[in-house]
Amino acid sequence: MGIFDFLNPGKKNSANVAKNRLQILIQQERSMRGAPDYLPMLQRELLEVIRKYINVDSDAVKVGMHKDGDSELLDISVALPDKASPASN
Repeated sequence: MGIFDFLNPGKKNSANVAKNRLQILIQQERSMRGAPDYLPMLQRELLEVIRKYINVDSDAVKVGMHKDGDSELLDISVALPDKASPASN
């Protein structure tokens, strides 16, 4: 700590915030490296199948993986509309 650091306390604080944000981004990037390559394709295909029957938004289907002890679980979440409207073919 320098003798004049008390005059500019904000600089150190913003540096810490930036450092914390970078650490979060790095952790997120590292966690995505271990994810299987087929998840985005699986998400698109599920969305296509669901759209054959119901009109849903493109972000209605979420696919992910997480660990539960020794097992890896596939987590599929589908947000259906309140009033299901049939898909137009």
